[in-house]
Amino acid sequence: MAESNKPLLIKRYASRRLYNTETSDYVTLEDIAGFIREGREVQIVDLKSGDDLTRQYLLQIIAEHESRGESVLPVDVLTDLVRSYTSQATSVVPQFLAMSFDMLRDGQSKMAESVGVMNPLSKMPGFDAMQAQQQAFFKAMTGGMMGATKPEAKTAPEPESDDLDDIKAELAALQAKLSKLGK
Repeated sequence: MAESNKPLLIKRYASRRLYNTETSDYVTLEDIAGFIREGREVQIVDLKSGDDLTRQYLLQIIAEHESRGESVLPVDVLTDLVRSYTSQATSVVPQFLAMSFDMLRDGQSKMAESVGVMNPLSKMPGFDAMQAQQQAFFKAMTGGMMGATKPEAKTAPEPESDDLDDIKAELAALQAKLSKLGK
């Protein structure tokens, strides 16, 4: 079994194929994006030179999602990022972005905790299923980009299969609406 605190090592061969060293099989960019959404850290290295290619491939994953209309980054933010490469801001931007995402993750965790602890509705029948649906919705809305949230002390029971199908249908409808709004 692989240690989850160690990054998943992906090797890029000269043929540009990507090889998962844990499962001993070839993977795609979408597979790598899935590992990241599940909360795994990933490191991609060139087999021959040993160069770390992780940043290059993560940017490629983001570019592919953006080109398919799954826009997360507004044009203004992208423009500011491009400008930051040609100014003195390059020393500040990475720290600012890292701190912003850390604050977002912490805020998500605190919000999830407060909903479960302080909400009088938490004793209502079906509340756990509703909370699981909200978490699935939030994960779908962020595309899993924020990483895994901290595990809660107690886990919500799995919704029944019919409920899960309903949740998936609702999420698909909401994602379609959001895609239309973003265009």
